[in-house]
Amino acid sequence: MESTNQTVITDFILVGFSWNLQICVVLFLMFLIIYILIILGNIFLIFTIIVSPRLHTPMYYFLCNLSFLDLCFSSCSVPKLLFDMFSKMRRISVIGCLIQMNIGQFLGGTECILLAVMAYDRYIAICFPLRYTVIMSWRVCRYITVTMFIGIFIVTTVPTVYRPLVFCKHNTLSHFACEILALLEVACGDLSFYKITILVVCTFTLLSSPLFILVSYICIIMSILKIHSSSGRSKAFSTCASHLVVVLMFFGTSLTMYMASGNSSVTNLKYINLFYAVFTPLLNPFIYSLRNKEVKEALQKCLVVGAVTRRVYRMR
Repeated sequence: MESTNQTVITDFILVGFSWNLQICVVLFLMFLIIYILIILGNIFLIFTIIVSPRLHTPMYYFLCNLSFLDLCFSSCSVPKLLFDMFSKMRRISVIGCLIQMNIGQFLGGTECILLAVMAYDRYIAICFPLRYTVIMSWRVCRYITVTMFIGIFIVTTVPTVYRPLVFCKHNTLSHFACEILALLEVACGDLSFYKITILVVCTFTLLSSPLFILVSYICIIMSILKIHSSSGRSKAFSTCASHLVVVLMFFGTSLTMYMASGNSSVTNLKYINLFYAVFTPLLNPFIYSLRNKEVKEALQKCLVVGAVTRRVYRMR
């Protein structure tokens, strides 16, 4: 039984990656450049989809939502990480830490479901092309979006409200952000409720979503193989390739993070967390831009229109 006279913790110290000033300078510059690229890449992709009528389809609507989630996901932890590089204290209040944890869980869980929805969208587009506009109408897309956001918000928020975590051990987190696995290491009391909750949520998001995506792509591949023209097969595969790359990156690191948590220390898990919280949002817009012909053409048109507009403005 734990001692009842332990002091309740009111703030945490985020260890991050290093206390060495020279290493911190290098890491600061690297993460700053990455964060700037994340902001520019995702905002530019969102802007391109919004201003290009050709991209006003359910596929790019969900892609726009994915870029928005990536933008928020990285902004949830990277600014604090950059600030802590030159901070002597690296403190964050318990309330601020729990808010960051809930936001991160909400955004990560929503992205899991969104990637599954995007796979379903490709399945309908390729397997039922004549009924695509009826099945994936804008009303259905909005309904899916609202249900997805509200559902994940409830799943990630209710447990912490129903049974708040209490911290009375050490206040040092061997992490660069407030992640649920790191917080459980310093929480006291009976943690079985949270462990069961994490298992249920991971089963729903990190296992069910990839399984659904796998089944969708098996059906897609079977349908593509029935296409007689090589150009038609190539076009069908190209629309799915970018999404598959993103799925493998996100779920590969996420599954490693949570499924291997029992055999790995929090110190090792923070590097895996860094990949899907920072590098995945960085790579997503470039993967979709470079591997998608329609997005590349829309980007080129936006650049041409922007150049012409600037030239006309200068002539005036």
